[in-house]
Amino acid sequence: MNKSTKIILNYLLGAVLFGWLGYSIYHQLVHRENLEQSLSHMGRTLQEKGWIGLLLVLILMFFNWGLEAKKWQKLVRPLEPISFLRAFSAILSGVSFSINTPNRIGEYGGRILYLKNHNKLKAIAATIVGSFSQLIVTVIFGLIGMLYYLNNFTLVKENSYFPPNFWEKIVFGILVVICVLTILLYFRLQIILAVFEKVRFLRKAKVFVQIIVRYSAGDLRYLLLLSALRYVVFSAQYLILLDALGLEFLWWQAFLLNSVIYLVMAMVPTIAIAELGIRGKVSIYFLGLLSTNTAVIIAATGGIWLINLCLPAVIGSVLLLGVKIFKDK
Repeated sequence: MNKSTKIILNYLLGAVLFGWLGYSIYHQLVHRENLEQSLSHMGRTLQEKGWIGLLLVLILMFFNWGLEAKKWQKLVRPLEPISFLRAFSAILSGVSFSINTPNRIGEYGGRILYLKNHNKLKAIAATIVGSFSQLIVTVIFGLIGMLYYLNNFTLVKENSYFPPNFWEKIVFGILVVICVLTILLYFRLQIILAVFEKVRFLRKAKVFVQIIVRYSAGDLRYLLLLSALRYVVFSAQYLILLDALGLEFLWWQAFLLNSVIYLVMAMVPTIAIAELGIRGKVSIYFLGLLSTNTAVIIAATGGIWLINLCLPAVIGSVLLLGVKIFKDK
């Protein structure tokens, strides 16, 4: 492929990606159930209580994705050093790609566009390690929240054949086992490489996953720390927005129940298009234990979806206009 063709394709594909992603975001906005009512209620409440809370949530959005960018910068360093700004741009572009993909796996495709051609497939394995660390943090906090939920809210009838919260406790026990095994695997990533070496049809792909054994235990702990900080940031965003919209709650109770919401969302296969509706129902179920003001819960859920997903996706789709899809050798 000659240089002129690459230039044409880069501009053309960049524009096509921007158009497709922009339409996807617009389609989600105009077809979202009760979005107008949620935005209207949110606007009225913010006018009454002030915009400080919303401004803080917007600022924390950059911290949220900035911490994820810091993680990705660390993850791809063994392949090629990149600046924090480039890593941040890659993260936002990944958010754009995640709009129409199950459990946001499209993020990988958006991120690797910012790397050299020979590193792109290898970076997918590195990105999975980062997702692994975030999942571990989500499950740990989720289990703590679930323990609080099981000990304080009995939702099964007393005359039921099974004791109160029987099935919930079964799920809790299974999740504890999964969490322990996941942590052990996380700090023994060489097991995954060993599987690729021993399974015949996986051997050719071994070169693309070798990066996972280049992270030291210190690196993996550092990634967990960044993941925990990011978890605290996006949890704080939701609680701040709930407070700004007028919901009355004890912050620690809401944090614990919100951690169960994140746990459920991590376990349920979904795509970003449907995520708002599913999260809205799950949020009403758990936060409804603290307040009957479902309108505020829905408004805050919609607001976080707009701020943490749609806004970064719009920015990321614009950034893609300047990305070279086909890089020079």
